[in-house]
Amino acid sequence: MSSPDFISDAKGTLDNATNDFFPKYKDLSEVGVFITGGGSGIGAAMVAAFAVQGAKVGFVSLTQEPANQLCEDVEQQTGNRPHYYPCDIRDIYNLGNIMRSFQEDIAPIRVLVNNAARDTRHDVSSYTPEQWDDAMNTNLRPHYFTAQYAVDGMRKVGGGSIINLGSNSAILGLSGYPAYVASKAGIIGLTKALARELGPDNIRVNCLIPGWVMTERQKKLWVTPEALQECLDQQSLKSTISCEDVAQSALFLAANASAMITGQSLIIDGGRV
Repeated sequence: MSSPDFISDAKGTLDNATNDFFPKYKDLSEVGVFITGGGSGIGAAMVAAFAVQGAKVGFVSLTQEPANQLCEDVEQQTGNRPHYYPCDIRDIYNLGNIMRSFQEDIAPIRVLVNNAARDTRHDVSSYTPEQWDDAMNTNLRPHYFTAQYAVDGMRKVGGGSIINLGSNSAILGLSGYPAYVASKAGIIGLTKALARELGPDNIRVNCLIPGWVMTERQKKLWVTPEALQECLDQQSLKSTISCEDVAQSALFLAANASAMITGQSLIIDGGRV
């Protein structure tokens, strides 16, 4: 039986954990890490990667069965079970309540990863105002409010790291999903503004900007041989980008190894131009 999508996305992370593929950041052990959209894709790989470090990982996801199975698999392979909370991140108040529960019951949030997003395809003529608002409510609005909910706890423990997931679609100006591109551009600006505001509290805020990551969702919906070849032709590095590639960079930005890095955008796109 083939692995479900969310396990396929995290499987490489878990497999590589057994052969020292990932560096070990000892300062992440026992640290509270909260991830949005952790049930599949890049988020699932991040859940696994932080669990490998010994962090206390909490995450939200819409789909309960895949997320629960992810927790089972991560626990089986790492001995460190993540904490899953069902949540639609468009419900900001519920998201805030969940973050407070995690901090009260599990650990203070020292690392916040704003990963959840939805890259629905559309053009300039097809979106209604309601659809535009829904795109912003999924792809940009939560990044502000999760930071709002996390900063007081981070201040109390002496600092933290907020990692926002952008997209190189905003840098390249890719067509096919203008609302998504606009939201991802907004994340870059929000990251810089929060980094400036929160720096005096030793809270670092950075943006991870992946290129076209080969998640199971992308493979099912958008990847064709022609589209993939076009992307690789535009990349300096002629390899596809994996969820692990992004998780590696998230670990770095979360750890003390990046202690003097804030307000920056780390691009993981194989040098695409």
